[in-house]
Amino acid sequence: MSDPDFPEPPAEVKSISPTTLKERIDAGEDVVLLDTRAKSEYEEWRIDGESVDPLNIPYFEFLAGDPDESTFESIPEDRPVVVTCAKGESSRYVGGILADRGYEVEHLERGMNGWASIYEYEELATDGATTIAQYRRPSSGCLAYLIVNGDEAAVIDPLRAFVDTYEADARALGADIIYAIDTHIHADHVSGVRQLAAKTGAATVLSKPAIERGVEYDVDEPVTDGDHLSVGDATIEVVHTPGHTTGMTSFRVDDVLFTGDGLFTESVARPDLEEGDDGAADAARQLYETLQERILSLPDETVIAPAHFSDAATPNDDATYTATLDELMDTMDALTLPQEEFIEFILSDMPPRPANYEEIIATNLGRQSPDDDEAFRLELGPNNCAASQDALTGD
Repeated sequence: MSDPDFPEPPAEVKSISPTTLKERIDAGEDVVLLDTRAKSEYEEWRIDGESVDPLNIPYFEFLAGDPDESTFESIPEDRPVVVTCAKGESSRYVGGILADRGYEVEHLERGMNGWASIYEYEELATDGATTIAQYRRPSSGCLAYLIVNGDEAAVIDPLRAFVDTYEADARALGADIIYAIDTHIHADHVSGVRQLAAKTGAATVLSKPAIERGVEYDVDEPVTDGDHLSVGDATIEVVHTPGHTTGMTSFRVDDVLFTGDGLFTESVARPDLEEGDDGAADAARQLYETLQERILSLPDETVIAPAHFSDAATPNDDATYTATLDELMDTMDALTLPQEEFIEFILSDMPPRPANYEEIIATNLGRQSPDDDEAFRLELGPNNCAASQDALTGD
């Protein structure tokens, strides 16, 4: 028995790494992806792409001694198939059954857990001496940023699962991380600010309004609107931008504004994750005022660098997710709506709240202390921090 729940597969099946699978999808190669998780898990979160032909057949349909032939009818015999599951266990078993029947098949290493471990790095184009890199987690749409100037660095919105990556990348650029910054109390992923600080000696940074939500750990650098942090010769300006949450705070470096979950390249923030439905209208009103008075009043060439992207977002040619304010003003009609129409529009089409968001918020406030494995499990799935599942941008 290779696993307590699954017999040994009837034939050997090759594995494919998550990175290789993503490279195929990004290259537009035809991918038949058979997901063997339960339907509810599949519908909540799955691997998508323009070239992906998705199938969902739960693994238990293959567990009978002799699976019904109808189980195989939707699986094409003349195209390569990649099988995935939650952890890479049932996919190996199902892949072995398909291989035994003559299919050209591979199974995804570590399943969706492996997919969630992909983390990509791309430096943004900047004019000065400051290096700004964007990290992308394709499985959830989470974005984080490394800012390096001279021999000092800061990380904005770090994920706990990738603390080692930030330290290694900063060292590769000849810098030590001195600040671990969160834009707000995240509801979709477990923050890595405390773990990054413990590992590198960096100071944790969080806005005072965010701390007032009931943070139960000691923040080294509480900041407020108008404060400044120095990283080498670069200056990070603190800009309070409430709406998504009362503590939502942006950070500005030169012409780049790190907006957290306040403004994305394809949508704006959802306003219901702090006070729920009862407080959503007031938060949406605050979000409107923030956008109009604090963000859209900045120079047109300001680059918006958000903390998330959704499946509806269109990446830049270099695969990053950023946009200038003038680009967003040209493409996102919601930014030009009158206040009451904006509020009604934002409240009309909000997606489901992020999976496990209450436990994640409690963890990020310091009220719960899951171990690394449990923290990783909590944040699996889409982020759902935008006000709409569809892009609010258009041609």
